[in-house]
Amino acid sequence: MLDGADCLYQLIPVQLVRFDELSCLSIILTMTDDDVFEVQRLYPQIYLACHADHVRAASTRWRISSQDASILVHLDREVGLSPRTLAAHLGVAPSTLSAALSRLSELGYLTNEPGTTDRRKREIRLTARGAEAIASTSVLNAERVRALLKKLKPDERKAAVRGLALLAEGARRLKE
Repeated sequence: MLDGADCLYQLIPVQLVRFDELSCLSIILTMTDDDVFEVQRLYPQIYLACHADHVRAASTRWRISSQDASILVHLDREVGLSPRTLAAHLGVAPSTLSAALSRLSELGYLTNEPGTTDRRKREIRLTARGAEAIASTSVLNAERVRALLKKLKPDERKAAVRGLALLAEGARRLKE
């Protein structure tokens, strides 16, 4: 016959941690603060090494403002985003965003089409021309970024880009 402790153990799986593993567990639990510090320390180094002067204005070849650029950088070429979702993420009313989306669509920087799953809803996507506009007006100088990436081995370069993609995904989730 089983006593109460044996019965409880059978119902609730328990992972035992050895004493010598506690130090590893402690490191994992405190790693968050170190990670935060490392992002705070490393990001400015990258930014300062690759920063370009701000030349975003309606008078440039691309005719986009910094507000236009902030809309474009939130779009993807493959995955559509609803205007309502983008407006909520940017903290503006959908009606405020509508005029900017129309203008950017007229410039050929984005598409605004019926949704693939629900034709009543709209989906906006970045176009190739929009991607070119982002690259040309970025606060990060493309030549400096290219030079920085060339200093890394191919596998390091892929890991760095993947890491930035993960951080960007985390940034998008902050608003959700």
